[in-house]
Amino acid sequence: MSKPSASMREPTYFILAALQDEPLHGYAIVKRAQELSDGRVRLTTGTLYAALDRLTGEEMVQVAKETVVNGRARRTYELTGRGLSALHEEAARMVAAARVVRDRGVRSTAATIRTVPA
Repeated sequence: MSKPSASMREPTYFILAALQDEPLHGYAIVKRAQELSDGRVRLTTGTLYAALDRLTGEEMVQVAKETVVNGRARRTYELTGRGLSALHEEAARMVAAARVVRDRGVRSTAATIRTVPA
């Protein structure tokens, strides 16, 4: 049996989630990650590009297209199969972790109801 992978940091999770529907350029990734996280993840330019460099090296994202806009290079990134798998594995890990709390809460509530005098 393989060792479970370490949990993914929230910014990484939302960068990958931002790319699951379509390739995006940096600013669009920042906006989409913020939207998907209900404002919890606010990526700075430096944080985003450091993460994209790391994720590219880990083959989770790749440059889909590079264009020049107003004299500046603009890269559009896309999720790879490996990145999509990692995103789905992390989502499953979080669901399983939430289930532990949710199911315990149901049992605790049921126990409380049984012990309260009528």
